[in-house]
Amino acid sequence: MNAIDLASYIDYTLLRPGCLREEIYRLCETAVQKNYAAVCVPPYYVSDARTVTEKSRVKVATVVGFPHGMHLTETKRAETLLALQMGAQEIDMVINLAAYFSGEESYVRAEIRHLAQLTHESAALLKVILETALLTPEQVKELSLWCAEEGADFVKTSTGFAAKGAELEIVRLIRQTLPPHVQVKASGGIRTPEQAWDFIQAGATRIGTSTAL
Repeated sequence: MNAIDLASYIDYTLLRPGCLREEIYRLCETAVQKNYAAVCVPPYYVSDARTVTEKSRVKVATVVGFPHGMHLTETKRAETLLALQMGAQEIDMVINLAAYFSGEESYVRAEIRHLAQLTHESAALLKVILETALLTPEQVKELSLWCAEEGADFVKTSTGFAAKGAELEIVRLIRQTLPPHVQVKASGGIRTPEQAWDFIQAGATRIGTSTAL
């Protein structure tokens, strides 16, 4: 595998607090030059990212309920609608672990289902971020199944804001748990091509990274 092969897996990401518009422009220009799969930018910069990428194959992703996921579903719905209106083509939504740990399965499932429907109505994709650093393997399996059953397009490991990011064994577990049509995004702490390929071999079809691999 070479750099061209790897490029099609990369979600080139800049979500650092206080990032500047000129940094977003550079991120998007690099993504277009390298033919990455997507850029992932803060909601504030979605329209800027679309301006740079609109004549390329690079998709624009943004985050919802970021980084902790404890927003009300109504808030996440409003965030998603605004992002889609500004041109987002992929939504990376942080799951509500507060609701999950409180035993509120119906709330967690309904939130995934509603946002999946909303994104699909705009021909966009929904990635659900589990924040696997906070979960046991059994919890990862359970939430991955809920994501698949409620219509998510991807299960994503991490926000990059927890104590640790993606782990190979967890990516393998997610891939083994999900049906074939639901994809896996590994993110958090992936900084080299060698690491990226390890995660791809473990089952990831997207790699979230802030490093231009």
